[in-house]
Amino acid sequence: MFDKLEDLLIRFEEIMSELNAPNVTEDQNRFRKLMKEQSDLQPLVDAYKEYKSCKQTVEDSLEMLESESDEEMRELLKEELSESRKRIEELERELKILLLPKDPNDDKNVIVEIRAGAGGEEAALFAAELYRMYVHYAESRRWKVETMEVDETGIGGMKSVNFMVTGQGAYSVLKYESGVHRVQRVPETESGGRIHTSTASVAVMPEAEEVDVQIDEKDIRIDVMRASGNGGQCVNTTDSAVRLTHYPTGIVVYSQTEKSQLQNKAKAFALLRAKLYDIECQKAHDAEAEARRSQIGTGDRSEKIRTYNFPQGRVTDHRIGLTLYKLDKIMDGDIQEIIDACIAADQAAKLAKMNEQ
Repeated sequence: MFDKLEDLLIRFEEIMSELNAPNVTEDQNRFRKLMKEQSDLQPLVDAYKEYKSCKQTVEDSLEMLESESDEEMRELLKEELSESRKRIEELERELKILLLPKDPNDDKNVIVEIRAGAGGEEAALFAAELYRMYVHYAESRRWKVETMEVDETGIGGMKSVNFMVTGQGAYSVLKYESGVHRVQRVPETESGGRIHTSTASVAVMPEAEEVDVQIDEKDIRIDVMRASGNGGQCVNTTDSAVRLTHYPTGIVVYSQTEKSQLQNKAKAFALLRAKLYDIECQKAHDAEAEARRSQIGTGDRSEKIRTYNFPQGRVTDHRIGLTLYKLDKIMDGDIQEIIDACIAADQAAKLAKMNEQ
């Protein structure tokens, strides 16, 4: 591990030297790559430098203890020695986590797709609440949310909704939300007062650039039509809505949220690229089945990951056995504690696997 850290430290110094060169900005692509690599290595280099400093402090303290006779000074040295040893243990774990292979999609923006599952109108209402939960969470992180496609019901529910979240590291955080979310409560539409169980599925897909996915124009059918839905100046008046059909996969995407046909077309293509890229990512996960099993809920879309129990005010994440009794706050977007627990569990599983090897 430490040989690798030394190599990375040397590489970091090389990058900094290149970035300080007077002509570095002449090649913008090269400059951006260097800045990205420097940004990725910075936390690891900082931790490793602190680790080396603590190791040196331990050596110096032990050496001084051998020759120091003043009791008060010896106590100070022992305290410094104890603190440095404790920090070394913390840094060793931190460095191991920083050295874990990074998901290449972690820094990407995401497209989230929520679909109502079992439960009819109640499932659609729950899907709409999940959408609002993620919007509030994204806003708390100062991320931008842009709705791409939505199929609403008459009483405020959503049969489906697709939206993009733009923000640094959005995929690294939200990828743990993929799976089936289950709600248990008395539906507003239920007069008998019985508790129902409904579901909604959440798919979190990294945004795909054109370089990530090549789409052949011959594989696409583009239909334009008048937008439908509630209100809006362009609804039922102009052919602004766009539907794309991808023949090889059968994927159909639809966008009508913008007034401009060109804007809707751009959104539809962004959604299609994300779906096609996600298919390729899923294939890669399937090819590495064991690696996929070591991850916390970032693979199987049919996996039931979480239950929201309204009568008990309880939310349970089944992957990590976490139960929190603050359902109202969670539905209002306070999901950081759950995400942090998923990240920690995922890292622990990967560290355990790395130690086995």
